[in-house]
Amino acid sequence: MKYTTPFEPDIDDLVTVIKREGSSTRLHFLELFIDQEIKDILIQQFLPEQRWDEAIGNTLLQKEIAIHRFLGYEFFRVPFIRKSIFNIDELTIRDTTSERQSRGDRAWTDEHAGPIQSWEDFEAYRWPRLSELDFSTFEWLENHLPRNMGFFDLTGHILEVITFLFGFETLSMMLYDDIELVRAVSGRVGAFYVEYTEILADLDASPIIWGADDMGFRSSLLMPPDFLREQVLPWHKKCAEVAHTHGKPYLLHSCGRIDELMEDFICDVKIDGKHSFEDAIMPVTEAYEKYGDRISILGGIDVDYLIRADEKDLRRRVRDTLDVCLEGEGYCFGSGNTIANYVPVERFLIMLQEAAGYAST
Repeated sequence: MKYTTPFEPDIDDLVTVIKREGSSTRLHFLELFIDQEIKDILIQQFLPEQRWDEAIGNTLLQKEIAIHRFLGYEFFRVPFIRKSIFNIDELTIRDTTSERQSRGDRAWTDEHAGPIQSWEDFEAYRWPRLSELDFSTFEWLENHLPRNMGFFDLTGHILEVITFLFGFETLSMMLYDDIELVRAVSGRVGAFYVEYTEILADLDASPIIWGADDMGFRSSLLMPPDFLREQVLPWHKKCAEVAHTHGKPYLLHSCGRIDELMEDFICDVKIDGKHSFEDAIMPVTEAYEKYGDRISILGGIDVDYLIRADEKDLRRRVRDTLDVCLEGEGYCFGSGNTIANYVPVERFLIMLQEAAGYAST
């Protein structure tokens, strides 16, 4: 399949779109992330002759810049920290994705019990310290990322990390058996991510702060809304305040049905944009019509649909989505979640190609 770079990077215009501060001259692509297996295939397919600058080093980051720029993105994720920093054991199983796109093993956290089950565990746990982390990746990007591009790492994994530390089952019981221990853990996790947000917000090359915290499943929230309002949302509010103090927008990625909290996120946390949409919960077009006059709406082509639909239907779906979401301000195009390693590469490119063609007409 042929693919031609559809847009030149313009990070300032992307920020303008997300802040809903005026009309844009173009459509912007935005993804939470693209799995490494997909990027490796695309580099092999489209950039096989690319030469990397040995003088500036860090070939891996040069590849990230090159492939995102080729695809038409000016803003991309550079994973740095998340649950691994919190010393959480993972379970693994063989990845059944096609051999071409497989990562070998797929990992997930133990939903039954994590490393903290008691106050003794809490006191013995080795909490991460930012002073002990290596930020050379960010320093390299600050010095070498093209000025018309930007990078982000995800922050604000408050509920997710609390869940990883307890285990989902244990956390559910701890809400009633020892809520003070839950508060102590949420305080440590939240404070860590506020500090981490400060580091990201201080970087010129990181113009948008992106919080990510899955809080729902298909039909409801994962935890009681009162608990989330007390122990999770205030930390997102602090992260958003850090971003806003630096003049940067704060985005929220959250999977699942979180309708009960959307007014809290918009009016109290003051998010600037929402990401993650699934047809079985709320199609992106409905979300845009419901919230698009107050916050930016990001992505939205359902990943299951992206995998299963034939080419004709996929192209029509892209155009139907843009018919609605480009009527006003504050929309960026992409998948409803991420370009996971099991997404067929050709479907991903068709999605981008059709959107770019729509934007050019």
